[in-house]
Amino acid sequence: MRSSPLTATAEGVVVTVRVTPRARREGVDGAAEIVGPHGPEGALAVRVAAPPADGAANAAVLRLLSRARDVPPSTLTLLSGASGRLKRVLVRGNATALLPHLAGRIAA
Repeated sequence: MRSSPLTATAEGVVVTVRVTPRARREGVDGAAEIVGPHGPEGALAVRVAAPPADGAANAAVLRLLSRARDVPPSTLTLLSGASGRLKRVLVRGNATALLPHLAGRIAA
């Protein structure tokens, strides 16, 4: 059973993202299971066309999540993973309202 890539916090919802840079097409592939430092965990698999240089892939991930998950770009902040494929992105807002919205968008 996959765990969710979403975690509620006091500031909003943290989304764990597994990024594939330099993809032919950008898109969200949905939930996937990865092996993290604390064992298996859920992640949202995404593909971006940007290369992993000078923050281009990070900016592309935030733009893609904003569009795909129907949240304003100003609510997204990269918390960790700036130089790796595994990233944690904070979606600021009311976690009680955001969780069902984002969970529904992941399943879509």
